Amino acid sequence: MSRYLTPAVIRGAIGIVVIALLAELVSVSGLLDPQLVPSVFAVVRRAAGLAVDPEFLGGVGTTLRSWAGGLLAAVIVAVPVGVLLGALPGVNAATRTLVEFLRPIPSVALIPLAITLFSPIGDWLTTGSLVFYASLWPILINTVYALQDVDPLAKETLRSFGFGPVALLWRVALPSAAPFIATGVRVAASIGIVVVISAELLSGGASGIGVFLLKSQAASGHTDVILAGALWAGVIGLAINAILVRAEKSAFRWFHEQTAEA
Repeated sequence: MSRYLTPAVIRGAIGIVVIALLAELVSVSGLLDPQLVPSVFAVVRRAAGLAVDPEFLGGVGTTLRSWAGGLLAAVIVAVPVGVLLGALPGVNAATRTLVEFLRPIPSVALIPLAITLFSPIGDWLTTGSLVFYASLWPILINTVYALQDVDPLAKETLRSFGFGPVALLWRVALPSAAPFIATGVRVAASIGIVVVISAELLSGGASGIGVFLLKSQAASGHTDVILAGALWAGVIGLAINAILVRAEKSAFRWFHEQTAEA
C-alpha cells in the first residue's frame, strides 16, 4: 500500500463517498427543492467549471495572498513574543490578563474597525489584518506552553555545565518547543482560511473567494455556484493542512518517531 493511502485516508475517502451518495439520494428523492438544494453531482460539475473560470481563479489568488500575508505576520510576531512570555514567567504573569481578554474576541467582530483603518490602503490589508489577529493566538499560546513544558532535567543538566539562560533557550528550549510551535502554525493556517473568506463575505471588496460567492449569489441566486465555491474553499483548506502536516513531519521526524514509540 502506498504511504499516502493510509487506512485513515481510505476511511476518510469512504466516509466522503457515503455522505455524498446519501445527499444525492435526498436530492433526487424530491423531498427538497433542487433550486435550493442542488444535487451533489450538479455541485461537482459546477466546481469543475470554476477550476477554469478566470474570475474565480483570480479570487482564489487574492484570498491566498491575504491569507499568507496575515499568517506570515502572525508567525513573525507571535513566535518571538511567545518565546519571551514562555521564558520569563514574570512577564507572562503580568500580561496574562490582557492576553486572556483579547484572545476570545472573534475576528469577524473587528471587521468594521479593519475596514475603517485599512480599506483606504487596500482590501487585502483589511482581510490580512483579520487573518493576522485570528492566527496570532494559536501560535502565541502554543509557543508559551511549549516553552513552559520543556524538560527541567535537560535544563538543569546544561546549567550544571555552566551554560547561561541564552544557551539554555537556544540549545534546549527552542528545539524542544519547535514541534508544538509548528502545530500552532498549522492550526492558525486553518483558522486563517476560514477568517479570510468570512471577512470577504462580510466586508466585500474587489476580489476574493468570498467576493466571488457574493457576486454569484446576487447575479443568479443559484445555490450550486455557492456550494461549488464552498467546496473549493474546503479543498484549499484541506490541501494547505496536508502540506503543513507533511512539512511538520519532515522537519521534526525525530519528534514524531519518539511519539510513535511512546
